[in-house]
Amino acid sequence: MAQSTKTARHVDVLVAGAGIVGLVQAIALRQGLGSSFSVAIADPALASPARHATGDGRATAIVAAARRLLAAIGVWDTVPAQPILDMVVTDSALTDSVRPAFLTFAGEVEPGEPFGHMVENGPLLAALLAKARDEGVALYPMAVGEFSSPSPSRHVDVEMKDGEPLSATLLVAADGARSAIRERAGIAVHGWPYGQCAIVTTVAHARDHGGRAEEHFLPSGPFAILPLTGRRSSIVWTEEAQEAGRLVALPDPEFHAELERRFGLHLGEIEIVGQRRVHPLGLWVARSFIAERVALVGDAAHVIHPIAGQGLNMGLKDVAALAEVIVDAARLGLDPGSLSVLESYQRWRRFDTMAMGIATDGLNRLFSNRSDALRLARDVGLGLVDRWPALKQLFIREAAGLLGEVPKLLRGEAL
Repeated sequence: MAQSTKTARHVDVLVAGAGIVGLVQAIALRQGLGSSFSVAIADPALASPARHATGDGRATAIVAAARRLLAAIGVWDTVPAQPILDMVVTDSALTDSVRPAFLTFAGEVEPGEPFGHMVENGPLLAALLAKARDEGVALYPMAVGEFSSPSPSRHVDVEMKDGEPLSATLLVAADGARSAIRERAGIAVHGWPYGQCAIVTTVAHARDHGGRAEEHFLPSGPFAILPLTGRRSSIVWTEEAQEAGRLVALPDPEFHAELERRFGLHLGEIEIVGQRRVHPLGLWVARSFIAERVALVGDAAHVIHPIAGQGLNMGLKDVAALAEVIVDAARLGLDPGSLSVLESYQRWRRFDTMAMGIATDGLNRLFSNRSDALRLARDVGLGLVDRWPALKQLFIREAAGLLGEVPKLLRGEAL
């Protein structure tokens, strides 16, 4: 890294990336560490905060544990959210005239607490950005450039893209699946592409959805209808990559017809009210979630298939675990950026991440195929699960993020 003649400004924690995961991480650390610790977040998108906070038109499933985290940091009540009151899973071919429900989920993880909500990314980003400002998180509208951690110093030297030098006790990479921080730290990524893409859009419909989410397993991949506030739903539509490209390039009437074939008319006439976006799908996990004074969170650490709606929720689990180990270390007078502290974070999150990655990979391979034998076997399995209430409740609590060693924030407890 080129040496700057300027005196480096010091922050205790520098978070690279002002997406949902990065903003939640900065807020949680600022609240947990107190006023004697400084927290900053860096992202070029912060140069246009109003545009940044509009999001990209996508919506996200927030499971019960993640909702508790957002409530614990004081954000949840400011965000419009649609409860998911029940979910229906079908398995059929596109040409089937009837889609029988093989598995249904309904109920609450606790009295009055649904197992999930749908939240649009734009309002959530806006609420998080406002909260970060209120908490005194420093906002740097620029990217992190080169960095190094000269031994045996207790900091990482960072050069921002504008040439401004910083030093930090810990650098948190929340800069997405193509993380520049991860690459510069020399951390390899292992995984594979699926040859599939998710087509994402929003539709309005004539009838109310009643808070019901639907997942239709079609041979090309899952087609999910996820309820939003009002008579609207978010669509996550999986297709083989070449077919996805063809579909999104269709003229509006033809694209509408293809969408309606999969959506059906059970909610009346539909109207496409969101942009069409295409996202390549794959499974990618970083070889390590940590390096010298660097921690990876969210998509910088792992990318999984959206088949179970766990992508962002996995990132928020990272946030809660990292915040807890850092705050605990700081209160004991330990160096919160040391490898021993960061290794505690990695041990907490790596097994769960690998388990979820294997589970979503297996589900995608099981359902995204045209094998009649596999279809019969999985439909029998879904039917058995549907008739076993105790097992269904276990699945609901697992999907809600409430099984295993749950960090305090995901239990709704302040650090």
